[in-house]
Amino acid sequence: MKLKSKTQIIINCEELETRFAMLQDGVLEEYEIQRLDDDELVPGSIYLGKITHLEPKLEAAFVDIGAKKNAFLHYKDMLPASYDMLDDIRNMEDSAKAEKGKKKGRILDKLADKIRGLIGAGSKSRRLKEFETKLHSGKITVADIPKMFPEGSELLVQIQKGPIGTKGARVTTNISIPGRYLVLLPYSNHIGLSSKIDEKKERARLRNILMELDIPDGMGLICRTIGEGKKAAAFDRDLAMLLNIWHQADSSLDTCSAPALVYKEFNLLERTVRDFLSDDIDEIVVDTQEAADTLRQMFEKFTGQDYAVKIKVHNRSVPIFEHYKIADQVANIFHRIAPLPSGGYLCIDETEALVAIDVNSGKIKKGKDQPEVILRTNLEAAKEIARQARLRDIGGLIVIDFIDMRTQTDRDAVYHAMKTYVENDRAKTKLLPISRFGLMEVTRQREHESIQDVIYDPCPYCSGSGRVKSPVSMSVEIQRKLKEILKRKRKTKNLSLRVIMHPTVLARLKNEDADLLLDLEESYGKDLSFRADPTLHIEQFKLLDPETGVEY
Repeated sequence: MKLKSKTQIIINCEELETRFAMLQDGVLEEYEIQRLDDDELVPGSIYLGKITHLEPKLEAAFVDIGAKKNAFLHYKDMLPASYDMLDDIRNMEDSAKAEKGKKKGRILDKLADKIRGLIGAGSKSRRLKEFETKLHSGKITVADIPKMFPEGSELLVQIQKGPIGTKGARVTTNISIPGRYLVLLPYSNHIGLSSKIDEKKERARLRNILMELDIPDGMGLICRTIGEGKKAAAFDRDLAMLLNIWHQADSSLDTCSAPALVYKEFNLLERTVRDFLSDDIDEIVVDTQEAADTLRQMFEKFTGQDYAVKIKVHNRSVPIFEHYKIADQVANIFHRIAPLPSGGYLCIDETEALVAIDVNSGKIKKGKDQPEVILRTNLEAAKEIARQARLRDIGGLIVIDFIDMRTQTDRDAVYHAMKTYVENDRAKTKLLPISRFGLMEVTRQREHESIQDVIYDPCPYCSGSGRVKSPVSMSVEIQRKLKEILKRKRKTKNLSLRVIMHPTVLARLKNEDADLLLDLEESYGKDLSFRADPTLHIEQFKLLDPETGVEY
C-alpha cells in the first residue's frame, strides 16, 4: 500500500524579506519570496489612477498610479469594464439560464453605473450620456475608448502584472477581489465556477449555493477550485469578508484623489492561508510567534479554527530553512543546470525575449533500447520543467528543446505528460504540441519578475551576459596597448613600463606569451615589468611608470 506523502509549508519571516516554501516529502515544490518594500506594486492591488496620455498606435493609455513609472493600460483591458462584460453575462457557462430572465435594460443600467464610478463623479453629464447611448446600442469598440477616456480621466484600475525590467506595471479596469473560496466581481453580474471543477453534480450543487447567496445588485462571484466540496456556510463567511473589503475600498474613493491606493493585496504570509492552504497540508511551520498569531487570525477570517492546530513555531538555533534542508534546494534554483534522475539534465537560460530550456542526455548510455531511454528522459524532463517553472517563477514564452524522438507516438506521450504536470500550476499555462523541429512552445502567465531577477542585479562587468574576456583576449589587448605606447615613446630615453593585471592574466603572460613579451622588450629597447593585483577585474589592467606611478 502506497504511503500518504507529507506536505509541509515552511515560512521564514525576516525584517526585509519573507520566504515561503512548500515541501512534498522533503522536496521543494513551491517557492516564493516577498521583499518588504513599501513601494512594491503587488498584482491584485487596486488604485484610483489618472490617465496621463493616450497612445493610439499602441492602442493603450498610460495611467498615473503614484509609481515611478506610469502604468500601462491596453484598450482591450478596458473593454471588460464596458461592453465585453455584457458579452460575458450573455455567454457565461454556468448561469446562462439564471440570467436569461433578467432584463437587458437593467443590465445596461448597472454597467452604465460602473462607468460613472470609473470616470469619477465630477465627469460631465454629456460624456455620461455618450457612455449610456453606446452601451444601449451595444457597439462599444476599441476605437471608442479614446473618446470615452480622454487624458485627465480618473478611473479605478487593478494591477495585472507588476513592473518587470524597464516596463511599468500593467493594469486593467476589470476589478476582482479573491477570497478563500470566492472571487468577488464588484462591477459584474457574472456568476461562475472554476473550470477545474469538472464533476457535473458538484457544479450543480455549487451553482445553487452561489445563486442563493445574498449578493448585492450589480456584483458577481466566481467559485474558486478550492471551494469544491465546501458547505454553504463557508461561502457565506467568505462573501461577508469580501464585501467588507470592497466596502472599505469603495468608501475611500469619496475622500481620495488620483493617484491613490484603494486596496492593497495581501502580503505573502496572508496569501498562504488564502491561496495555498488545503486539506492536504499536514503542517505549517513558521519561525516567529508573530507570524503564527497572524496565521491564526487569517484562519479565523477565512476558514474558522480548523487548521490552527497545524501551526508550529520553529524555535531552534538552526535557521528554519537549514533545518528542513531547503537552503540547498533554493540555491539550486539559480543554477543554469538542473539534473534529472536518469543522468540527463536541463540547461535553462533566461533571456529578454524568452526562456530557452534544452534537454540533454548527459551520462545516459546508448544501446539497443535507446528510443525507450530517450522517451523516459524526456518524460523526466517534462516533470522537472514544470517544477522548475514554478520554483523559478519564470513566465512569458518558454521554448523547450527535447531530445529528438523518432516516433509521433513518443512525441505525443511527452506532450500529454507535460499537460498533466502543468495542470496544477497557479499561473495560467498553455502549451503547443512538439513541432517538427523538435521544439515545444509554452506560455506561462507572468505577473512579476522571476525569482532570479528579484534576487540578482545584472553584473556591472558583463551586463548580464554571464561572460568575461579570456586570458588570451586580455593578453592580446595588453600587448596591443604596449606596442602603441612603445611606438609613441620610442625616442624617450630610459623608459620603463609596469603592467598591473589580474593574476589569471599574468599567468598567461608569464607562461604561454613570455617569448612575445621578450621580443617586445628587445625590439624597442625598453624595460617592461609585470605585477598581479587580485583586486582588479579580469578585464582590467593598468600601464604606469614604476618610478612616478603615473598611469599611461
